[in-house]
Amino acid sequence: MKLIGMMDSPYVRRVAVSLELYGIGFESMPLSVFRSFEAFARINPVVKAPTLLLDNGVQLMDSSLILHYFETLAGAEQKLLPAQPDTLAQDLRLLGVALAACEKAVQNIYEHNLRPEEKQHQPWVARVTQQLLAACREWDALLAGRPAPQRPDQVAVTSAVVWTFIQSMIPNVVPADDFKNIASLARSCEALPAFKKYPLC
Repeated sequence: MKLIGMMDSPYVRRVAVSLELYGIGFESMPLSVFRSFEAFARINPVVKAPTLLLDNGVQLMDSSLILHYFETLAGAEQKLLPAQPDTLAQDLRLLGVALAACEKAVQNIYEHNLRPEEKQHQPWVARVTQQLLAACREWDALLAGRPAPQRPDQVAVTSAVVWTFIQSMIPNVVPADDFKNIASLARSCEALPAFKKYPLC
């Protein structure tokens, strides 16, 4: 099984850390959607990271869909999402907010890093930044008082990976001191072996 994509992508790293927690081995193929476009396209013409090639040849895309597949295969001790519907709904709500923050962070970064300054549309940047900060406020509030899991669950994995990405790329846009619950959870997760094995790079 091969996971294709760079660990500097929060979506790729989210899958890598989760697979480690599921106890599933895989080969990392660190192809960039920018620098390795042609090589990536030969594997997946869509050039979307993460792409996962299963041993049976089936190709999966999108971190949430990939993780849904492995969640269905995981035993009770390895599952990263709760089975009880009400608790699951709460976790999915939280994950939706964290992933929305991730999406808006990526848009902010792309606007500044890929588009020439004279072509950057400031009203769009302002809107995306507003959405990013709104998502972070909701995310931080939802984490307040949430019991720490005995082992990292999917909320912890996604929160840590997304927060580390945001803080490495745009700390001036999302001040860490304004979101203490997210920062605390991320800090504790990043000290764990599964996260250290697949660092942001």
